[in-house]
Amino acid sequence: MSGSQWEIPPELCCRPMAFVALTGLDVTYNAVHRAIWDAFCVNRRADRVPISFKVLPGDHEYPKCRTKRTSYEWYIPKGVLKTGWMNKHLNLVPALVVLFYELDWDDLQWKEKQSECATKVEIVRASLQGRNTKVAVVLIQKKTPLPPGEDLVASERAAALCNSCDLSGKSLFVLPHTDHLVGYIIRLENAFYEHAQTYYYTEIRRVKSHREFLNKTTHQLLFVRHQFKIAFFSELKQDTQNALKYYRTAYSLAHELRAHETNMLEIKTMAGFINYKICRLCFQHNTPLDAIAQFRKHIDLCKKKIGSAELSFEHTAWMSKQFQSFGDLFDEAIKLGLTAIQTQNPGFYYQQAACYAQDRKKLAMVLCCQPGVSYPTSDPLEIPSGVLDFYGQRAWRQGHQSIDPPDTEKEKTGIQALQVKERDLPHSELIIALLSNAVAQFKKYKCPRMKSHLMVQMGEEYYQAKDYTKALKLLDYVMCDYRTERWWSLLTAILTTALRCSYLMAAVKDYTTYSMELLGRASTLNKDQKSRIENNLMKVLMNEAPEAEPECDPGSIRAAQVLWSDSLALASSNEFTIEVQDYVPFVECKARFLHPSFHVDKPVQLQVFLRADCPHPVKFNKLCVNLSNQEYNQQCVVEAENQSEDHENMCLQPGVTRRYCFTFVAKMHDVGKKIEITSVELMLGSEGGRCVFLSWRGAGGDAASNHEALQASRLSQQGLGNDPLLDWDSVVIQASTMIILRVPKISVELSHKPPALTNEMYQITFSIESHEEVLAQDLKLTAGLKPGQDANLSQSTHVSLNSLEMCDATHPALIPDIIIGDLKPGEKVQKCVYVKCVTTGPRVFLFHVAYSITTSVEGQDITCKCHKDETVTIETVLPFEVTFKYVSTKFEPLERVLVDIPFLLLADVVSSSPWPLQLETSSLQLAPAMKTHLQPQCQLEQVVLQIEECASECFCLQCPPVAKDTSTVAAGQYLISWKRNSSSVDSPAIQTVVTLPHVLVDVIPLHVNAELPSFGCVRESLPVRYYIKNRTSLVQDIEMSVEPSDAFMFSGLKQVRLRILPGSEHEMLYNFFPLMAGYQNLPLLNISLLRSPAFSTQTLRRFLPSRIFVKPQGRQLDDSFIAAA
Repeated sequence: MSGSQWEIPPELCCRPMAFVALTGLDVTYNAVHRAIWDAFCVNRRADRVPISFKVLPGDHEYPKCRTKRTSYEWYIPKGVLKTGWMNKHLNLVPALVVLFYELDWDDLQWKEKQSECATKVEIVRASLQGRNTKVAVVLIQKKTPLPPGEDLVASERAAALCNSCDLSGKSLFVLPHTDHLVGYIIRLENAFYEHAQTYYYTEIRRVKSHREFLNKTTHQLLFVRHQFKIAFFSELKQDTQNALKYYRTAYSLAHELRAHETNMLEIKTMAGFINYKICRLCFQHNTPLDAIAQFRKHIDLCKKKIGSAELSFEHTAWMSKQFQSFGDLFDEAIKLGLTAIQTQNPGFYYQQAACYAQDRKKLAMVLCCQPGVSYPTSDPLEIPSGVLDFYGQRAWRQGHQSIDPPDTEKEKTGIQALQVKERDLPHSELIIALLSNAVAQFKKYKCPRMKSHLMVQMGEEYYQAKDYTKALKLLDYVMCDYRTERWWSLLTAILTTALRCSYLMAAVKDYTTYSMELLGRASTLNKDQKSRIENNLMKVLMNEAPEAEPECDPGSIRAAQVLWSDSLALASSNEFTIEVQDYVPFVECKARFLHPSFHVDKPVQLQVFLRADCPHPVKFNKLCVNLSNQEYNQQCVVEAENQSEDHENMCLQPGVTRRYCFTFVAKMHDVGKKIEITSVELMLGSEGGRCVFLSWRGAGGDAASNHEALQASRLSQQGLGNDPLLDWDSVVIQASTMIILRVPKISVELSHKPPALTNEMYQITFSIESHEEVLAQDLKLTAGLKPGQDANLSQSTHVSLNSLEMCDATHPALIPDIIIGDLKPGEKVQKCVYVKCVTTGPRVFLFHVAYSITTSVEGQDITCKCHKDETVTIETVLPFEVTFKYVSTKFEPLERVLVDIPFLLLADVVSSSPWPLQLETSSLQLAPAMKTHLQPQCQLEQVVLQIEECASECFCLQCPPVAKDTSTVAAGQYLISWKRNSSSVDSPAIQTVVTLPHVLVDVIPLHVNAELPSFGCVRESLPVRYYIKNRTSLVQDIEMSVEPSDAFMFSGLKQVRLRILPGSEHEMLYNFFPLMAGYQNLPLLNISLLRSPAFSTQTLRRFLPSRIFVKPQGRQLDDSFIAAA
């Protein structure tokens, strides 16, 4: 049998669809016919009925129908299923033949065309040769037909045409060629689909009718065949539920067949086909668990049906194909929307298929590689027709169903032919393809360990297939994962295979790399194996060919020796670099700076630790450390100048830690910068042989270092560590160091009196004293607000060096580079800085002193720059708080002031400073809408306020007339000049400006003023004059009355009506006669304006005195009293 015998037939893989043949269409030369055919086939949507269309000529010969069997009594079946049966019903025997014919109902040659159409129908029927295939006619018409029943001519002619063609009315269709062609085609398809359903239903009944003629003794194969055919017809009928039922029945019957070596292959083949169908339908029905369960059942039933022992590789090939096919089905279902999970995905089935393919390869090597066996002269696998009659049968005994083979010699020859073919099969290619599919699935479902495991198997298959380049590429890819997860035994096995590949390819660099790793601490090889590898490595370093690796193919070894000879002759391969930080090499390296930072006036100390893990000592010729600043690299090199002298220093003993120390002086331009170890390089070999540079990125370490360092730290925490001087694990990598400034030897002291007061020139005195042993040169001071604070602080803080001038917005917040000059050892200098803070709150001030000094380091004179920073946080507070009140001339609080009526402004200054304040002067700066009633004088001049003391002063103001609709006016500003009481006489005063509160302005039509003595006496006349002034531009009629009082009698008009001209004033005189002593309420004066009824007397009463003090009546002194006094 051919190598493709295990492939699933394409007719089994496809979705069965009803086959409909279209005749009468000239799709090549007739545009109308071509449009009809395109409407059937081009861009079919998923919602259209499942039909397979073919255009066939009218006289096409269909497969002949065999004579119907009337009895199965003496019939012995030769096999289960013929190889061409499925294809015949999918592509050769149509369920319906449709004849297309151009004919309109009103055609002038109706009779002739009717006869022609009937003739064509008869030809189609004759070509079907008695099959049950349905025949239908479609009339292609140019006009759109009328609704049924309205065109009588069409009805009559349609009946006549059906009669002449021997068709039922349901088999005649009309297809108008109009703009709605696709719509008519879809309606035709639905009608065709119904006809096809009827055909396949008839075929199912026909097959079922054979059951009564069968017996289970001789017709077991027919039971399986008929159930399969019924299921297949059900699929064509799109009845997938019944199809699944019949396939399950067929599968059970297949396993009931009597199995022996001659028919085992046929039973397994049919079982595989039926299982494929069942699983496919289960996935289609969205029941994946049923599909998986069926497949597991299938494998359990078939895995022990091996058949002939000489052809047992066929069984593993068949098992491999079963898993591969199920994996394909599973993957196809996932692409159609099925959701898979990490533990159940197609990758597992591809992996198992690969495992069986590997078993097949092993069996083939045992059974098919016998020496002297060649392909038989007469080919027993040759088939005259090219195709087997039945699936799963042998070419040399087709149709044979007995237990014993008919011809023993032919059987032996056939087995020999199959073994020879199997021997020549590229098994590794098959295995790699399956493993590749599995890797893709495990990568998709994020199973990294499974992916790595299978990639190792792929690499080994490539190695066995002698494709060493691909093998090395795959193995090198997965080594990273095994190093990361510390699977050292697995890594050793992979490295061993990779070493063989690199030897057989004569890849010098790869061979050196893998040899070094196999010699390292991660390798699980024994000492003898490591010794052999180390000897080979030394030969490579001496530019000699290494010995062959064990277990290599002799033919490949001979080819590799030639390649090594060619490689040794090439000078370009004599020097190369291996980046070892991603490997676990046999030489370990750790580098460190002794401290995280070094002062620029101290030498930088660097140490490199090396340790070899190989069985024998290793010599090296050069060790160099590369730093981020390459100027220092030449000072960090160890090189063998004299081999005899440096032998001990340049040799690494197994397991012994060697330390190499380097020192260098940092440059001034590196101050404030980080110096990093970029790489460490170790040169093995010599210039006369081959130079191999082992390069560690950074400060050393490799793929296993991090985990080892973690374990070492845990042991050290438990107190289990060794002596730090000898213990490799106690060495901690320090890959970088910072170069910092020399430690300054000066002292800076600050003197000030916090807190600072807003807007004052706050004095900060600082003194600098040198403790250096030599002259401190170019001292410079930077003083002011420390950068990095709130941006608003820099705008509200000003610094000056002059105490006699006030800072303004032009002064900076930070003054840089204030030159102080040179400072001798022990000398002290003092300076003052004045700070003005406009707003309150804390501020951090910086005093940065920088200077340079000349010193000697390691015999080199260098100029070091030093600096010292001092910071101080100063809180700024308000010096005082000012409050204002508006009151009347009677000191009554005012909510509103009246136009042209004098009122008082009271200013209270409360000290909030912890230091005494001297108030120099104060003044008012009034707004245009305000004026003074009396000339104001400063009442706070030279007043000293202690903490929380209050100073007050009073101003008499008057609001002139304002514009109409103006209710609020600005009053102006209050200016206070002040300074600390402790300030010098020359220090300028600080002027604080406080905005006066706005006032509400009101206008009254009338103003009343009273004139009376300051006190009265009981029973003595008390004259009182009232002055009433009209403040409007209108004549005011006033009604005035005086209410009686128990404390006074009075004379004058008790009630009067007056008329006052605009701007005029009227005087009213009353004589009050007090009756009681003490504070007495004066009689109330009521005034009402007849023009303004809403005007209230209460508004005027606040201008009038309400009470007066009345003295008691004086007693007359007689002469005796005077004498007594």
